[in-house]
Amino acid sequence: MKVLLISANTLTTPYPVYPLGLDYVADAIAADHEIKIVDINNLGEHGSLGKEIGDYSPDIIGISLRNIDSADSANRKGFISEYRQYVKAIREYSQAPLVLGGSGFTLFPAEVMEALGAEYGIIGEGERFALLLKAMEKQEDPSRIPGIMTLAEEKAIPDPFDRSFALNYVPDISRTKYYLKNGGMLNLQTKRGCTFRCIYCTYPRIEGSNLRFIPPEDAANNALRLQNSGAKYFFVIDSVFNSDYSHSIKVARAFKNAGVSIPWGAFFAPTNPPEGYFRIMADAGLSHVEFGTESLSGNMLKTYKKPFGAKHIFNAHKAAIEAGLFVAHYFLLGGPGEDEDSLNETLSNIAMLNKSVFFFFALCEFIRILLFMTLQWKRVRYQGLRAY
Repeated sequence: MKVLLISANTLTTPYPVYPLGLDYVADAIAADHEIKIVDINNLGEHGSLGKEIGDYSPDIIGISLRNIDSADSANRKGFISEYRQYVKAIREYSQAPLVLGGSGFTLFPAEVMEALGAEYGIIGEGERFALLLKAMEKQEDPSRIPGIMTLAEEKAIPDPFDRSFALNYVPDISRTKYYLKNGGMLNLQTKRGCTFRCIYCTYPRIEGSNLRFIPPEDAANNALRLQNSGAKYFFVIDSVFNSDYSHSIKVARAFKNAGVSIPWGAFFAPTNPPEGYFRIMADAGLSHVEFGTESLSGNMLKTYKKPFGAKHIFNAHKAAIEAGLFVAHYFLLGGPGEDEDSLNETLSNIAMLNKSVFFFFALCEFIRILLFMTLQWKRVRYQGLRAY
């Protein structure tokens, strides 16, 4: 079958994100089907999705929906109306069945199916596309496949897809040029799933709550592909890179052994690292650490169900700084039970995190205003402070 895969994500804040998920989908179906991938970002202002569809004449079309909205309370933007325009263009130029997927779709599958009127949806990992195509070729009922839903039938989130995550698909340079031009960053994955139970996080829903590892050598080979394609930097998109210290150390050493020379970054949990952990990371090319700290209040960390306390945060921060790494901390203010005391506890403890960049995300307007008033009153000046 001729399969057209579309990346619909146009959100470029804080930076454009290469649609790695479609590479995994393409890898799962490339042996048996003809594939074309269209990235809306690569079309540019003079490009035409309709022309791409008309020229290719696909038998089936898949569209990846990464985001539902911008998740920025100061500049909130929803994307469903934008997705409707893409679907309208698809329907004008093709009668092929439409399949929805992606992390945004998995969060609200029934609602998005109804809003966009697609024939099929894939909940969870997009590699299930291969099963959908096989069922269609055999004229079997695809809705009987776990994770495949139709407009008429909602499905529960299936168990994580059981397959190897070694990525053999190599994207055409035309698909990476936008991202190399606008920041030079590409991305890769070293595992899927998250064992943490943070109350606000969607990763366990999207990827499952058990860790599934990509062999370190395969992750290193993927990193080399990015380097050879011109990437100046890559980001590891695991939910938490150090959720398994042993595996992340093996991956870092595999990067070094494979000759990966460009810098990279990742998200980390500020748990107590093994002795010398961040030095191993830095030696393998890690340039900066992004800690999902969220709070420096003991009560709020418990409320968020974080697997660490304030003392662990300070230990992890110190270890990363001593390894010569750039460090950033993300804070989530205004969660359940947040009050002036817990907010002041967080802001007071921040003074102990030297040489760092801080990102603040406020869950309600009151907390956001209180935060700025408190910072102004205390005349706190932190290098790189940025609040959202």
